[in-house]
Amino acid sequence: MACSAHPLTIDIHTHILPKTWPDLRERYGYGGFIRLEHHRPCCARMMQDDKFFREIQDNCWDPQVRLREYDQFGAQVQVLSTVPVMFSYWAKPLDTLDLSCLLNDHLAEVVQRYPSRFVGLGTLPMQAPDLAVRELERCVKDLGLAGVQIGSHVNDWNLDAPELFEVFQAAEQLGACVFIHPWDMMAQQKMPKYWLPWLVGMPAESTLALCSLIFGGVLERLPRLRVAVAHGGGTFASTIGRIAHGFQVRPDLCAVDNPVNPRQYLGRFWLIRWCTTRACWTTW
Repeated sequence: MACSAHPLTIDIHTHILPKTWPDLRERYGYGGFIRLEHHRPCCARMMQDDKFFREIQDNCWDPQVRLREYDQFGAQVQVLSTVPVMFSYWAKPLDTLDLSCLLNDHLAEVVQRYPSRFVGLGTLPMQAPDLAVRELERCVKDLGLAGVQIGSHVNDWNLDAPELFEVFQAAEQLGACVFIHPWDMMAQQKMPKYWLPWLVGMPAESTLALCSLIFGGVLERLPRLRVAVAHGGGTFASTIGRIAHGFQVRPDLCAVDNPVNPRQYLGRFWLIRWCTTRACWTTW
């Protein structure tokens, strides 16, 4: 008998925010955090203190609007995660933990209201790995989230930093997926015009994250770790030949922490690329 079922379309790269949250400057006693200005119906400005960051619409905080829009695109399930600027790895660890809890509780509540349409990825205070592991466990065990979204680096740590290994190890043990999103793009001071941090820095950040996991031996030591990288993995797909060649001809520089050819990890992670109307899975 012929199967008439349509394939399930899952958009795993979708960001969500609460409609409101406490004044974080007042809550923590210092600035640098994002707040929302609801300046007209269905629209809000994301402000970093008094500096404009981005204009967003109600599809960022209203799940009903989001569902109506994505029904038009034929997506059945969305995987929700916070807007990366909310990571706040630069802040005091306990404050970032508190903010992570606020965001994760809201995200879990949305998923619980629409369990057949949404899946959730939490955010963590990655600058404090012990706190990050604690919140990761809460996300999975208590909130029922599928995993977490993390940045392409954590302040001065790339993702191969020994300090971060316990977070990846906990994710593997919990069966939690890790979605890596570029943020805090490198060399921004050299790219003040033309939106170049997003156009140039973001692709480089995703490639930096993947190369750090590969060359640093994280994927080798954690074979069951599930990783996906946003924005098509940045420039990784177009430079894997160069990366592998560098490994072969300069092992003295590239193979210092992991002797396995980078090509051996193709198929061990997912790269998420944007289609015309939705994000699609792309796997090596």
